[in-house]
Amino acid sequence: MDRKTSGSHPLTRTLATVGGGALLVGTGAALVNLFGPALPYAIHEGPDCDLSDDEFVRFLTVVTNGTLRRCHVIRLRNGEEFYPAQFEAIRDARHSINLEYYEFGNGKVPSVFLDALVERARAGVQVRLTVDAAGSFQTSNRFFDRLRAAGGQMRWYNPLRPLTWQRINNRTHRKLLTVDGKIGFIGGAGIDDRWFYGTRKSPPWRDTVLRVEGEAVAGLVSTFSENWLESAGEILSGAGQFDFQPSLDGARGFVVISTPHGGGTQARILFQTLIHTARKSLCITTPYFLPDHSARRALIHAARRGVHVRILTAGPRIDHPIVRKMSRIASRHLVEAGAEVYEYQPAMIHAKLLTVDSQWCVAGSTNFDHRSFGLNDEVNLAVLDPALASTLENDFADDLRESERLTAAVLRDRGFLGTAEQILDRGIRRES
Repeated sequence: MDRKTSGSHPLTRTLATVGGGALLVGTGAALVNLFGPALPYAIHEGPDCDLSDDEFVRFLTVVTNGTLRRCHVIRLRNGEEFYPAQFEAIRDARHSINLEYYEFGNGKVPSVFLDALVERARAGVQVRLTVDAAGSFQTSNRFFDRLRAAGGQMRWYNPLRPLTWQRINNRTHRKLLTVDGKIGFIGGAGIDDRWFYGTRKSPPWRDTVLRVEGEAVAGLVSTFSENWLESAGEILSGAGQFDFQPSLDGARGFVVISTPHGGGTQARILFQTLIHTARKSLCITTPYFLPDHSARRALIHAARRGVHVRILTAGPRIDHPIVRKMSRIASRHLVEAGAEVYEYQPAMIHAKLLTVDSQWCVAGSTNFDHRSFGLNDEVNLAVLDPALASTLENDFADDLRESERLTAAVLRDRGFLGTAEQILDRGIRRES
């Protein structure tokens, strides 16, 4: 038989085998990044008190290495609210502006931000910007040249270099801005057109940012200083960096600075502790819901002990469709235990929010997946503020009205992953 019709060339088969092996390795690495391995986060005995009691507040700050401070917090919903508020704060800066972002694009919104930063730098304000080299890989270094020319400083976080390649998986996923040590912004949104103009496939992304005033801004400045030292080799100093305003009023809260050490992070401890100690309700908003073993067990136990567990995650507009499929696998067992899981329909939802018993609020950069909990540098604000919780829970209710609740019947549909999904499902079921 003619070789041309008897099958593929040996070299082709070899390349296909190598390619298939590389695909399996890459898929395995991706699953590890999404699902683990992760440390167990068992809590055998928590404080037997209300979550607003001083005893619980002390417990939570100690286990997360937080510093309790007073603050005033305003919720900013979507780019139409948080971008103008951030522009105003930058324009009013007199001494210092610090920014750390995973995503800093090169479109219209980033250009407006850069214009404002350049103007302030020329006016003598100290401007420092840290941008993750992987999260913003499509933005060229030249994009920031005019900020440097104006006297501002810009650094890439963890760029790929021969001596740092082994740390390439560690990214700063933080999104924060501080002005004059008095005002701070923290949330899930980066600086990119997708949060204001949308994309070809999605309307503007749904997200939430908190505007913070008071002593808690010190925690955000401290967070920025950590990766500024690593990226620029400079200990943060200078006029206006530490002009924190002491306050006897405002809500009690603390910033959780999260960096992976030995596979665990303070953000993961924060979430696990609040889930474990919830008595009435848990409202979780996350674009990517991929809980590890300990989180699944904690959520299932919460639902079974009568806590109203509701989870809102990305739906058909998600930017990573495979993650949605994986999320449904993990969600199946939670729904069977009594939790409610919803998928947001109108746009990509990117907010990272948690409210507990209508008292505690958590907002920041942390997704509900292993990459955020075990690999990335993240930052969150935890605040005991029933008024803010009410606002966030009203937003949550509004978002649920535009979402589809996942039923057991929908989640039993195996879909395109077939056998691979069944294997993963059995593994999750055994450890849940």
